[in-house]
Amino acid sequence: MNIYRSQVLVCGGTGCTSSGSALLIDEFEKQLKENGLYDEVKVVKTGCFGLCALGPIVIVYPEGAFYSMVKKEDVKEIVEEHLLKGRIVQRLLYDESVHEGTDEIKSLNEVDFYKKQHRITLRNCGVINPENIDEYIARDGYEALGKALTEMKPQEVIDTIKDSGLRGRGGGGFPTGLKWQFAANSVNEQKYVCCNADEGDPGAFMDRSVLEGDPHAVLEAMAIAGYAIGSNQGYIYIRAEYPIAVQRLNIAIKQAREYGLLGKNIFDSGFDFDIEIRLGAGAFVCGEETALMTSIEGHRGEPRPRPPFPAVKGLFGKPTILNNVETYANIPRIILKGADWFSKIGTEKSKGTKVFALGGKINNTGLVEVPMGTTLREIVEDIGGGIPNGKKFKAAQTGGPSGGCIPAELIDTPIDYDSLIAIGSMMGSGGLIVMDEDNCMVDIAKFFLEFTVDESCGKCTPCRVGTKRLLEILTKITDGNGTMEDLDRLESLAEAIKAGSLCGLGQTAPNPVLSTLKYFRDEYEAHIIDKTCPAHVCKGLAKYEIDPEKCKGCGLCARQCPVGAISGQVKNPFKIDSEKCIKCGACLEKCPFKAITK
Repeated sequence: MNIYRSQVLVCGGTGCTSSGSALLIDEFEKQLKENGLYDEVKVVKTGCFGLCALGPIVIVYPEGAFYSMVKKEDVKEIVEEHLLKGRIVQRLLYDESVHEGTDEIKSLNEVDFYKKQHRITLRNCGVINPENIDEYIARDGYEALGKALTEMKPQEVIDTIKDSGLRGRGGGGFPTGLKWQFAANSVNEQKYVCCNADEGDPGAFMDRSVLEGDPHAVLEAMAIAGYAIGSNQGYIYIRAEYPIAVQRLNIAIKQAREYGLLGKNIFDSGFDFDIEIRLGAGAFVCGEETALMTSIEGHRGEPRPRPPFPAVKGLFGKPTILNNVETYANIPRIILKGADWFSKIGTEKSKGTKVFALGGKINNTGLVEVPMGTTLREIVEDIGGGIPNGKKFKAAQTGGPSGGCIPAELIDTPIDYDSLIAIGSMMGSGGLIVMDEDNCMVDIAKFFLEFTVDESCGKCTPCRVGTKRLLEILTKITDGNGTMEDLDRLESLAEAIKAGSLCGLGQTAPNPVLSTLKYFRDEYEAHIIDKTCPAHVCKGLAKYEIDPEKCKGCGLCARQCPVGAISGQVKNPFKIDSEKCIKCGACLEKCPFKAITK
């Protein structure tokens, strides 16, 4: 086995791959051969490092040099300067990775983005090659499964998970150990273990990144769950739109079978367990547990009434447990390090850490994992690096279409299950979208309702019809035709949909509307009473005007207007006919004198 003096870690997650990281790997291999370094330097394709805004990312060890936004043409310089001559390429370094005033490289844990994080779920992402089982095993991989099968009884495994306080990371926050206990108590010759990898929230990519960076952690956890409840078969339900995650899962399953870690008589314990993949076609409703199981069975993905709950009658009518990727990724560490270790992290009722996909109006877009109870301010300002272009923080949306908007005055809210529910939001699977002063909150509510209307399966009337009516009222308001009575209709209809819908999709669909009405009612009233959008976002309320003091009479705006709504004479101020104006914004974009206002 080769002993390498240096390792070049290249991000192979979806984000960096889309930016060309695969080309970097090929170029590194080529340049290392040309410079006689191929036997001294190892190139490793890893999962996501988390700091997606800076991709493609390359980290060179042992120095820990953090190169960001690396291009193919930069590779030659890194190889010849850093790897051959020992001179770090300063121009490619991530600014915050160097101690101020020196050339000394910070460790990742010293960089602002990482130093407040606590990585459990993401511990191997960006560290190992996810397509090499030996690297996972070198990081204590499958040790927890071995411990469970050879040292623990099934009930001891369940008790450990219960004592840890782990709650489901898919959104509902139901105690994981209790769910396993219900399934273990159900008497049946066949039981199933399912993994929900159907991550469909807008802006969410936590589970996908775990599967791309550490797939064996989920396989190991599912096998542990199978042992705990008495199941020999697992299914991973994952979107076909996630080809890298699907590919790496298939590789991981094949490797685990070859090593005897899946299949018959694992660890000579007499325990059999195997896993199959089922591809989803992108229906958001299939993230709901009963709809997901219905889809695995080969039927249209629609939710089923509960009770009976899946732990009693689930997949193929048999007792089933379903957890999402992030929930499973915590299991091996809990088994290895103990319930007390995990329960000391987080808050009294929300134990452990939570992974968030941080996006929107934020400098450091990416994946973050923080202890439960970390405040929104710490995530946005300290880890996320604040709002770009000096803009003010206005709100954050947690929980995607199922969640609510947290206003600026609540930025010090601790992020945990109960605190978010108390202010009208929810944890959800972990999408966290940041908004600034340029966002219209009525438009934000409308955006999420458009998504929900499109994704409703149509099985129950409150969701199928009610969300459509909500969207119609929101559209009426953003078009400038709303009335104050519409606000009462929004609230009463939203409450009816929450109470009457069959599954979580419909029950939570009104949350963006209710939370924005609660915290940003003044914006709704401005749309209705003043016929203006304070953020200048809603096209139906926009009005373009030319400032005669600033207009130089060049006529460029008139030439750009596709409908001839701008008239005037050269060297004199031009005017916009608001009746003809289609509010396309072409004039505003092209005016060199900033004479046009919206």
